[in-house]
Amino acid sequence: MADWKNLDRLSAFDALKAVNRTDLVKDMSGESGVNRVKKYNVKMAAGLTYNYAAKQVNDEILEKLVALAKEAQLSEKFKALYNGEVINTGEKRMVLHQLTRGQLGDNVTADGGDKREFYVAQQKKIADFANKVHNGEITNAAGEKFTTVVQIGIGGSDLGPRAMYLALENWAKKNGTFKMDAKFISNVDPDDAAAVLAGTDLAHAIFILVSKSGTTLETLTNEAFVKDALKKAGLDASKHMIAVTSETSPLASSSDYLAAFFMDDYIGGRYSSTSAVGGAILSLAFGPKVFADFLDGAAQEDKLSANEDVLSNPEMLDALIGVYERNVLGYPATAILPYSQALSRFPAHLQQLDMESNGKSVNRFGEDINYVTGPVIFGEPGTNGQHSFYQLLHQGTDIVPLQFVGFKASQIGTDVEIKGSTSQAKLCANVAAQIIAFACGKKDENPNKSFAGGRPSSIIIGEKLDPKALGALLAHFENKVMFQGFLWNINSFDQEGVQLGKKLATAVLAHETEGALKEFSEIFNI
Repeated sequence: MADWKNLDRLSAFDALKAVNRTDLVKDMSGESGVNRVKKYNVKMAAGLTYNYAAKQVNDEILEKLVALAKEAQLSEKFKALYNGEVINTGEKRMVLHQLTRGQLGDNVTADGGDKREFYVAQQKKIADFANKVHNGEITNAAGEKFTTVVQIGIGGSDLGPRAMYLALENWAKKNGTFKMDAKFISNVDPDDAAAVLAGTDLAHAIFILVSKSGTTLETLTNEAFVKDALKKAGLDASKHMIAVTSETSPLASSSDYLAAFFMDDYIGGRYSSTSAVGGAILSLAFGPKVFADFLDGAAQEDKLSANEDVLSNPEMLDALIGVYERNVLGYPATAILPYSQALSRFPAHLQQLDMESNGKSVNRFGEDINYVTGPVIFGEPGTNGQHSFYQLLHQGTDIVPLQFVGFKASQIGTDVEIKGSTSQAKLCANVAAQIIAFACGKKDENPNKSFAGGRPSSIIIGEKLDPKALGALLAHFENKVMFQGFLWNINSFDQEGVQLGKKLATAVLAHETEGALKEFSEIFNI
């Protein structure tokens, strides 16, 4: 049985705080830097490598981080999670998103059945439906094939699947697996739905309504918006819509949908890309085989996360270094910087994943904690970010740890050579240069041109972004967030912080307000 203790009650944390800090500028200069690049890396799944040479760690600090992982029982807690213990203490639920892509431990039984079998059955059901759509067995009323799929959802029902679709869109087109255009409607702002629908051939579009409870206000509002548009176009909405929901929701057996695919309460929205939430749209867009490869990459990374050897476990190591940066070095934020345009929405997904999971100020038992927890997460793809917020990262007063992602080859495989190098070479040169620029800095007689350096970073490097690599990348960050939650002794799997605003908005719409809330409501003529 795992022993759940606050971070500041662990003797290994006291030992970590007592270790002398490293000089990153010195560490990454000259032969020392060469040795670190070669030494401080660990293999991930799908040909990826996690390199942490430019982090503010050395062998002594790593030794203390390993001791912290052991005392915090990170491996035991992950084992408890994937074997079906109730880890989500806020909602008294198991946490089973890893089970959507593989069996790491014991069979997990709930709701009258084996949960792995349940997830596999939904995947097979989705694959069969997608194949029938692609083969023209399921068509619109005129017997014509659907060419576009539109997902209606918000939060985890949008950010993750949207990021994964964009990540694989060009790869699928290059590799002949692209089946259907995918679009997304998320914001309750009517301009969002109107813009998507205006650019969509409604007669050849199939819509996916994603709502676990079947009661999500924004999603149901957008569904009504879509149904109205279909009706005005002379189309039967029930022949153009499917649902991803729970078996107990009002959507599950409704005649308003061509089909319903199921998720359950054991998978939070931000962890749902490998469930039916991501499975339906990715299988329709790219084919079931691509989605299966995506799951396989995630499953292989999950196996590495279960490795009890900390220095061979990329997720646990990344999590430990992050906690060291947050709780010992005092850094308030982390920037996610993918040098891949395909990952343009990946930072937004990780923002929700991390901040909704670990933005907590009480522990798993509802007790106040007196140390900082989750950092602020932000980011943009390189090299765009270099011309935006990198100024603050290089010369600002706050040190912000950086997590780069880069690939040696582009997805499309075509390029042009300009001034002696290709576009891909220029991209890779930029990320390599930024790592050293941040770490080592540059002295200059002109203070305005001087860079202090000492800005830590890590990088995940791969050959090419494909479905398996994307799955491994997703699982890496999901499991990193999980391990950090274990270290902070918080519940990373509920999100009560999003509920208060929803309740007050409902009160505004019902005209049940007073005080300042009533005044703001009247400003908007509600």
